[in-house]
Amino acid sequence: MGLYKGPSCKLCRREGVKLFLKSDKCETAKCPLGKRSYPPGHNGPLYRGKLSEYAIRLREKQKAKRYYYISESQFKKYYEVAFKQHGDTGEELLQLVESRLDSIVFRSGLVSTRRSARLMVKHGHFLVNKKKVDIPSFIVKVNDVVSVREKSIKKFEVQIEKAKTNKTSSWVTANYDTNEYVYNQIPKREDLDVPINEQLIVEFYSR
Repeated sequence: MGLYKGPSCKLCRREGVKLFLKSDKCETAKCPLGKRSYPPGHNGPLYRGKLSEYAIRLREKQKAKRYYYISESQFKKYYEVAFKQHGDTGEELLQLVESRLDSIVFRSGLVSTRRSARLMVKHGHFLVNKKKVDIPSFIVKVNDVVSVREKSIKKFEVQIEKAKTNKTSSWVTANYDTNEYVYNQIPKREDLDVPINEQLIVEFYSR
């Protein structure tokens, strides 16, 4: 199954938590989750059921996929890679998805949502170590330099000026004068402000 293309706010309502898929709108009174905190659909307002243990873990996995805007097949592959590592599987999983090129672009502050980051990467606006990369799932390594293509700088002028006033993530060093963004370290779990319980995801896949 491919990535969801419908209204982003429905995903937040389905998971019952803000996934910040619409950037600034999520912080305003216009956020539909504040008005309709029940799941979307005809029977949404009537739903009062208690989730089973399996359903709780499934919903957490779905929430993580939607937060990072990743397909099921990709997300499962990341889990399989994380499972083979020596560290905590849940933390390794989050570190992997945060190392994707679209995640680094999002963390740089140049785009407001992960969906936009994915789209901008696919359109070929970014370089990694001065080489064009248009694959959102490309894994960026520590000390790799992500930069905006010279032909695309004009397209990002407004975003660059806006990003200068925003605080970037500690694991991405931004140089807005040269339009270069260095992935300086692998983020630790305490650095990641994501509304996800990764342990439930590990339990879902290892059942």
